[in-house]
Amino acid sequence: MTHAMVKGSNVQLETVAVRAVLCWSAGSGVPDVDVSALLLDEGGRVESDEDFVFYNQPRHPSGAVSHVAKTQAQGGMRDSVEADLGALAPRVDRVLLAASTDGGTFRDVRQLRLLVYAGAGQAAEGEPVLQFDIEPETGAETAMICGELYRRGTGWKFRALGQGYDTGLVGLATEYGITVEEAEPGSRPEPAAGPEQPAATAPPAPSVPPQTSAPTDDATVPAFATPQPQEPEDFPLAAPSPGPAAAGHAPTAPSPIAAAGPGPAAPTQGYGYPQQPQQPPATRPAYGYPQPAYGYPQPDPDFTLPPQGPQFQNH
Repeated sequence: MTHAMVKGSNVQLETVAVRAVLCWSAGSGVPDVDVSALLLDEGGRVESDEDFVFYNQPRHPSGAVSHVAKTQAQGGMRDSVEADLGALAPRVDRVLLAASTDGGTFRDVRQLRLLVYAGAGQAAEGEPVLQFDIEPETGAETAMICGELYRRGTGWKFRALGQGYDTGLVGLATEYGITVEEAEPGSRPEPAAGPEQPAATAPPAPSVPPQTSAPTDDATVPAFATPQPQEPEDFPLAAPSPGPAAAGHAPTAPSPIAAAGPGPAAPTQGYGYPQQPQQPPATRPAYGYPQPAYGYPQPDPDFTLPPQGPQFQNH
């Protein structure tokens, strides 16, 4: 006869070999469920990580507790743990029977139930001796302690718990002293992203003084060339006006009228006569400075003024 358990109740076991089977209804949107067992001492802690039996570590070193492969039965899924309580070391005071979800919470798991059979293997077939229907309290649970097998005197008892955790199997195992490695051994974490480095910029081009004129293909023009005086072309040189020579200046060329001597001279310029092209004005040095600028005629050192007419005599 199956004994129905309620949360918090306990019952004496008549056998030390048991098989605990977790059952639930499969279907669309239902997360997968896994059963596991933790072997605790009197302080409520595991002695080592080997005291955690689950799908990735299916057998305890003592051989007393093992995980049975998951199977699909009529109406749902079944995941099991078998225990030989009489073969456990004296230090083991309790065996927790836990469940965890993968891909959802226990809110979406329907008809979650723990069945306890007497015996192990083929001997565990038949009618269960205990049945505990588990209801999550908040619906956010991802791990549950379904019940526990614990020592009492010389025998063992079972207590129905139904205590939920929202931290998954990792959080539940860590609470009882299991060291859980989040990453696989030997994996290297990705380096953290540093501050974004600014893009490299080209150094500014050196400043070049502007050129006064653009260079040509035939010759290179200096950037700061001083304008040079231009050679006179075909313009005749006009004689300077007569007058006393300035101090420091060489005598200038005589007037064409004075050179002709007394008597009429053929006019060369004036009203009614064709105009002769004039030399462009040139800058003359100030009074008292040396020889005029380049381009003016050079005086003959042996030149003397011709005799002057009465109109140029001093009276």
